Amino acid sequence: MTSPLFVTRDDALLDELLRLAAAAGVTPEVAHDGTAALRAWSEAPFVLVGTDLAPEVAKTSPPRRDGVHVVAWGPSQHDVYRTALAVGAENVAELPGSEDWVVEALTDLGDDSRGRGLTIGVMGGSGGVGATTFACALGQMAARSGPSVVVDLDPLGPGIDRVLGLESCEGVRWDELCQTTGRLSARALREALPRSSRLAVLTWNAGPHTTLQAFAVREALSAAQRGHDVVVLDLPRVLDPLLEEVGARCDRLLVVTSPTVAGVASATRLCAAFPDPRRLGLVVRGSGADPGDVARVVGVPVVAHLPHQRGLAEAIDLGLGPVRSRRGPLGRTGLHVLAQLGAAA
Repeated sequence: MTSPLFVTRDDALLDELLRLAAAAGVTPEVAHDGTAALRAWSEAPFVLVGTDLAPEVAKTSPPRRDGVHVVAWGPSQHDVYRTALAVGAENVAELPGSEDWVVEALTDLGDDSRGRGLTIGVMGGSGGVGATTFACALGQMAARSGPSVVVDLDPLGPGIDRVLGLESCEGVRWDELCQTTGRLSARALREALPRSSRLAVLTWNAGPHTTLQAFAVREALSAAQRGHDVVVLDLPRVLDPLLEEVGARCDRLLVVTSPTVAGVASATRLCAAFPDPRRLGLVVRGSGADPGDVARVVGVPVVAHLPHQRGLAEAIDLGLGPVRSRRGPLGRTGLHVLAQLGAAA
């Protein structure tokens, strides 16, 4: 990652910015005049220009780019906004009031270096086929090789924290996230969610669920993708416009179905609702019709066949999660699917 650029000769402002950079875990490049700033201007992923040097920088006519901000120590003077326009700044941040914003913006620079995590949506082709269980199993297997998160978007589901045995873990849930505003950094989300080792969950508190807010869902999903190698979304069968948007952001949508007449008919109707069937894949759970016949009827390829797993309900009731061994049906199938999608196993 190229270092962010701080442009200032104000020692007090620089000390504060360096403190915030240390909190974000980044090391900036510092320019003490307009000419030095111009040399690093285009390469830096993020630029903070102090109000003391903003007029000098403006005189150099730096190339227009994103990610430039003017920063002031204390209330800014009225004319600073004219100068901010001259340097192509997106806004004027006032310290100490904007400390949290600066830290989150700098933290995001480190998040972006990870790249975007693989995002897998899981839906039930019909009721009771175990889509939530399979979503949790995918998260468990993905977490063996890197940070992963399972996001619960089904308000009428059992709660993925209960399926994974994490209901007693402290952490932020949708109830709190839907009451916040502003940008959510990947590190902030990683540190706030309930987790066990490298597996985190985002779900609701017990009891009546909070209605999902569009801004909270978009910010949480973006932060989850920046901060985790694999993001698994447990989606409901009925999608409102917001969840249709979320589904469109998935790299792959997996529809879990039973190989029965009713199950295949239901999965066919669900899959037909998606405009791009190339992103869809079937996970056939249980015994019945041949998986090849299921694929032909639904018009979507089968990516995995999931046999029945003995003792599954008991394992979940005991708080062990659906995967007890990578050699079991859920473990093997989860690894197979992740390998097909290019995730490390």
